[in-house]
This record gives sequence, structure tokens and C-alpha cells, in this order.
Amino acid sequence: MAVINVSLVDGRPGELYSLFDWLQRADELRGRIRTKLRQPGPHETGGVVEMLSVALGSGGAATVLAGSLATWLQTRRARISVEFVTGESGETVRKVEVDAGNPAATELLLRGVLDAGEEAR
Repeated sequence: MAVINVSLVDGRPGELYSLFDWLQRADELRGRIRTKLRQPGPHETGGVVEMLSVALGSGGAATVLAGSLATWLQTRRARISVEFVTGESGETVRKVEVDAGNPAATELLLRGVLDAGEEAR
């Protein structure tokens, strides 16, 4: 099974929580999203979400993810990194950084990355 890792390049730290909530609304993605925490710093009380990890299977989840990410970015000033990782080897197949500058181009780019990653599996 392939995995898509989504991390925040710049933006407010709470943006990943917002994205997590947003992605959970899509039926095709619900239950496939996990948060990955980084270790807390010396003056922090708990871990901070560093990355969202989305497990892809059959049924169009990659297409839904691309559209959902592009739509979410339209309402934010965040920049995210999207990484396609193969399940068998854990190797990164494709990685791209996107922002809300051009929503149509963002969705096309994300779909291209996800499609290319699926072909490499």
C-alpha cells in the first residue's frame, strides 16, 4: 500500500490539525489518515503534529486527496510538502511543495504526482 505524507513547509502550526479535520470529511479518506508527532522540545509539554500520513488504496482515494488538498489550500496561506512513499520499500517516489498561488495548477500538479507514484508501485 502506498502512503502520502503531507507536511507544513510554512504556515501556522495549527494548520495541520485543520487539514486533518478537512480530509476526514471525505468518505474515501476517512480512517486512512494518521498524525505523526515530533518529539517535544525541552520547554514543550507535548508532541506537535509534524506530518499527516494518508494510506492510499484502490477506489479513487488519490484523486479525492488531490482535490481536497487543492481546495483546502485555497483558503490558506500555507505551503505544504506532499510526498508519495511506496509501502513495500518506504522509498520516496515523488515529492513536491505546493501553495495556494494557483488552485487549478495545484490540483493538476498533485494529481500528476499521485498518478506517477501509483504507476511506480
